[in-house]
Amino acid sequence: MNISPAKIAVIGDGAWGTTLAILLSRNGHHATIWGAFPENVARTRKLRVNRKFLPGIRIPDAVALTDDLGAAVEGNDVIVLAVPSQFLASTLKKIHRHEHARKAFVSVVKGIELGTFDTMSQLIVRELGDVDVAVLSGPTIAIEVAKNIPTTAVAAARNPRLASYVQALFSSATFRIYTNNDILGVELCGSVKNIIALACGICDGLGFGTNTKAAILTRGLVEMKRLGRKMGADPATFNGLAGLGDLATTCFSPNSRNRSAGCEIGRGRPVKEVLSSMDAVVEGVVTAKSVHRLAQKLGVEMPITDAVYQVLYARKNPLKAVAGLMARSLKSE
Repeated sequence: MNISPAKIAVIGDGAWGTTLAILLSRNGHHATIWGAFPENVARTRKLRVNRKFLPGIRIPDAVALTDDLGAAVEGNDVIVLAVPSQFLASTLKKIHRHEHARKAFVSVVKGIELGTFDTMSQLIVRELGDVDVAVLSGPTIAIEVAKNIPTTAVAAARNPRLASYVQALFSSATFRIYTNNDILGVELCGSVKNIIALACGICDGLGFGTNTKAAILTRGLVEMKRLGRKMGADPATFNGLAGLGDLATTCFSPNSRNRSAGCEIGRGRPVKEVLSSMDAVVEGVVTAKSVHRLAQKLGVEMPITDAVYQVLYARKNPLKAVAGLMARSLKSE
């Protein structure tokens, strides 16, 4: 699909939001980054580097930066939502005050809302009404994309024209986008994989090896599929880029926030201390609580998710949590 240069606002100036704005600018689009903290926005605008979240990567002069949410929303046609999941609802309420009905929304937010169990696209529609929503997800470590390292991802939407449009917006010589119509499956993959990555990190922190991590990844994928099947997602999605692809990257990459946080927890550091020491939000921690409760509600067996929940919220010793997984009743694969 050949498209004209678009006016795009990226709501969120974290590593991924900043990277996507840079990518869009390189693709010839007019990109604006909105950040919630005026000091960081001003510093980034002056230095042309987001030292807090994406150090070492220059932001093109063509990329605008603002802390004025209204100007970012009303002055652009495509809105990319890149804020942490726990802040999405409050951000959307602010966006709702501005003209937004005829805009296309692209969510790169990964999580399940606690209490409602809404996915992020469902949350967007709930807060903004019947707007066009697509989801961009996959094995996309921000710093690698920013450095033009070949990467693939998925653009999912119920409207195939919107999925194709998002595909055209973001695709480049080093960022290849596929389309998918299973928006629910893509969002479930992006959410649950962060919990499994925490589990892999905990095992790293305990000093376990590749055997353990491979087991956690493989059986974690089984849990993702169980939940997806129960909720009506396409099982094939979980074997694709948004599922297995993103899961592998998040579980193994040294740049994965969730794996890194899990590693520190496995080494014995208190959860609150680990989280307070990290600039970026560790999405899997909040998601572990919501998915744990969702699995209980739906009657879906998710033992790894339950073990991570117990470590994070019931102060269970990580070594005992692993021992409990190993001691479960024997069964066929």
